[in-house]
Amino acid sequence: MTEPLAWLPDGTPFSPRFNDRYHSDVNRGLDQAREVFLHGCGLPAAWADQAQWRILETGFGLGLNFLTTWKAWREDPHRPRILHFISAEAWPVGADDLQRAAPEEFKALADELAQQFWGLLPGVHRLSFDEGRVLLTLYIGDAQAMLRQQSPVADSVYLDGFSPKVNPELWNVHMFKAIARCCHRGTRLATWTIARAVRDDLAQCGFEVNKVPGVPPKRDNLQAVFNPRWEPRATREALPDVSAPRATTCMVIGAGLAGSACAASLARRGWQVTVIDARHAAAGASGLPAGVFAPHVSPDDSVLSRLSRAGVRSTLQTLAPMERGTDWYDCGVLEHRVDGTPGIPASWSEEPKHSGTDWSRPATAEQCMRNGVPADAAACWHLRAGWVRPPRLVAHQLAHPSIRHIDNACVAQLLQALAQESGSDGPRWRAIDAQGSTIAMADMVVITAGFDSHALLQQRWPLQALRGQISWGLHGESTSHAPWPQVPVNGHGNLVPHVPMEGSARGWVLGSTFERDVTELPPDAADQAMAHAENLGKLHELVPPLASAMQAPFADTAAKQVQGWSAVRCASHDRLPIVGPVDHDQMPGLWVSTAMGSRGLTLSVLCAELLAARLHHEPLPMEARLAQLLSSERMARR
Repeated sequence: MTEPLAWLPDGTPFSPRFNDRYHSDVNRGLDQAREVFLHGCGLPAAWADQAQWRILETGFGLGLNFLTTWKAWREDPHRPRILHFISAEAWPVGADDLQRAAPEEFKALADELAQQFWGLLPGVHRLSFDEGRVLLTLYIGDAQAMLRQQSPVADSVYLDGFSPKVNPELWNVHMFKAIARCCHRGTRLATWTIARAVRDDLAQCGFEVNKVPGVPPKRDNLQAVFNPRWEPRATREALPDVSAPRATTCMVIGAGLAGSACAASLARRGWQVTVIDARHAAAGASGLPAGVFAPHVSPDDSVLSRLSRAGVRSTLQTLAPMERGTDWYDCGVLEHRVDGTPGIPASWSEEPKHSGTDWSRPATAEQCMRNGVPADAAACWHLRAGWVRPPRLVAHQLAHPSIRHIDNACVAQLLQALAQESGSDGPRWRAIDAQGSTIAMADMVVITAGFDSHALLQQRWPLQALRGQISWGLHGESTSHAPWPQVPVNGHGNLVPHVPMEGSARGWVLGSTFERDVTELPPDAADQAMAHAENLGKLHELVPPLASAMQAPFADTAAKQVQGWSAVRCASHDRLPIVGPVDHDQMPGLWVSTAMGSRGLTLSVLCAELLAARLHHEPLPMEARLAQLLSSERMARR
């Protein structure tokens, strides 16, 4: 739930919860953001020409510190390649309050922030700006608990929040210990308070503390450097440190959703990436004519539900610069709960402005009837959902200038080259074809080849093949009068009713089947007929009136109004993706991002950002517990 604000007669924001102003006026708030925090941490000079810079803030409030830092990053010719801003906030304000509170010079940035400032349920939310080079990671919840769970590494700390008198939990020694665990020797900290207890507790936690001239009307402010007299214990991180010393060269095996997402994430961080595919980009399961992205819902808000929300947010950020309405469309998705269960957690409807309702709500009778679902059906309306043409998304992600493609090159084997062979300081990898020729070499490899990953991994982990077949067609005379829904409908299978096809044609896509442990492509005629019958059966459950109208086109095989498309997907034993190093000790530089099953559109971008975060020791883009469940290390423990 968003935090309701009061606005005083002089136009300053006021928090009824803490009975305190956010700042006395806009100019003073801006001066504090610049002088106390940004300059107090030695920025922008300290981040000059760095690959990344990680700032930790203890109270996001109205976002003024973030906006100030973002603007300084934009204006600095020596800015770091990636700026991470990590901020904890127990009571996030509404997007409209962010916009209202922003000084005039920040209005454009505040509008960009507000566009992504929604659905902030307790947990971790990654917001992305400036083509993924400015990353805001919000920890929604108790700051101390979130820092202990997530264990981010900080180069600068903005110690902010309501005063110790009204919010003591944010200023006690336990909080400072949690912050210290996130610091390395030399991390600079800045704050506006000079309270004796704060100075003493920071010193106790390993900070060298100094009072400095303040920003009027305050006489003094506080600056500190983490430089303990003792050797700090190694922080117990959520996942093992498998970071690389620097960005160099990388091969990505597989040019589908997972591969293109990994290539884009690494290219943004300075890697030179070669993407290799046995056929061409989006030739496999990512070649689907159109697919649905939508959050998963469950009454207990399960792992998959939380993971899917993080994935949808990442996917939407990647889709934003693409052609909306042609390549993708966030039109919303109606989920027909054919088993009759409500899906949405009960707590979401107990508060009038619960953040969960930014994601999904019970569907109204009108929404159901408008989309061919019975008015009294159990159904959810997913606001942050829609359809995508996956090949367009793949092409968009591969368009980075630091990415090159090698098509029609089948990697039969990956070999580690000795240092003296490669002429480098460490191990390099060679991609070898069936004739023993080297396709490419690089310092790192990411395997993203779907079920073909199984062979490249030498059957290291149990992966299951899932052949899927869809039915699709073009809208024509025989189907133009059918009662088509206005938006995609999912549930047991899914339907995308209106998809721009090549030229001026428009089509529909329905599916998909799940044929476990089947890899044969293309399917024979009998299998295709069975798949069409199964897909039509799913349509009878999803949208009964349309299924009745489509009975004849499905039956008229001679007219070929209904086409088939098939591919093989890949799943793990626990139906979760596998992301991370294959064996960091024995095969350094060999990584994987695979096993996304039928959720590649929802999860591939998020998995790529998780891989990049681990490789660069960045803040995790999701809850640490979810990252652990996706980690490749879990496979070794089976």
